[in-house]
Amino acid sequence: MKFLDVKTDYAFKRVFGATESVPLLISFLNAILDYTGDQEIVDLTIIDPYLAPKLEGMKDTYVDVRAQLANGSSVIIEMQVLNVKGFEQRVLYNAAKEFSNQLQTGEDYRLLNPVIALTLTDFIMFDEFEKYQSNFVLREKETLTQYSDDIELVFIELPKFTKTEQELVDIKDKWLYFIRHAGKLNCIPSTLAEPCIQDALFRANEAGMSREELELQHRRHDFIWLQQGSLELAEAKGVEKGKQEGIELGKQEGIELGKQEGIEIGKQAEKLEIARNLLDVLDDATIASKTGLNMMQITQLRTDFSPS
Repeated sequence: MKFLDVKTDYAFKRVFGATESVPLLISFLNAILDYTGDQEIVDLTIIDPYLAPKLEGMKDTYVDVRAQLANGSSVIIEMQVLNVKGFEQRVLYNAAKEFSNQLQTGEDYRLLNPVIALTLTDFIMFDEFEKYQSNFVLREKETLTQYSDDIELVFIELPKFTKTEQELVDIKDKWLYFIRHAGKLNCIPSTLAEPCIQDALFRANEAGMSREELELQHRRHDFIWLQQGSLELAEAKGVEKGKQEGIELGKQEGIELGKQEGIEIGKQAEKLEIARNLLDVLDDATIASKTGLNMMQITQLRTDFSPS
């Protein structure tokens, strides 16, 4: 058996975004949001994703899955593999837009229902803590008094979820293991015997897909990992070559550099090399953001390395 990599947007929507996926999405959201008792989701409606305005340095600006709960609350769910410029702003923008779009001109603000933006990332967003799930709401700065629960941002950082198959305890563990590892499975593990997760694996099984669907998924998968690989390679090459250039520069100029000055030259050379490797992958603003170089330096690099 071979399953889709559910971390790609196409596969994620195939599993959770179809009309027949309602029971799966209910189970998934109850597990991730820790809903039990009176708060437990018993019904929802899956809504087609909407398009948000383009943000600089980003191409895909849509939400993978949107749902409306029986109590009127909205949940927007997104799977993100690449950490690109503007990503954090997009999450907040989509949540705010979902909240504001509930009202027509002149309608009472009391009609507004809460919005939850659930974002799963295949990269680390918050180095400040080790936990894989974080929940953000609007609070007073000093006393931490909550202003309201109308907009909540929930992040799941998949690289921080490191449990093995034998360590899975509850349905939440099993859902996260499924999302992180489905693309590597060649059979259905006994630990994922939950009916809802078996159904999800059935929907992710490549055997049930047409040739056109498989081609679309594989092309999307290859594109994502090519972009991710390009960023990692550029950073690795930049670090190594930047260090060497810093040493060589000191030798060539015959300058007796202090330790701190040598470090600074090495860092600058490292940034320039990373930027050179990103020139045909990202736009200038995104390169500047990721390297710390200014736009004038990036423009000069493009001039120096453009074909004559």
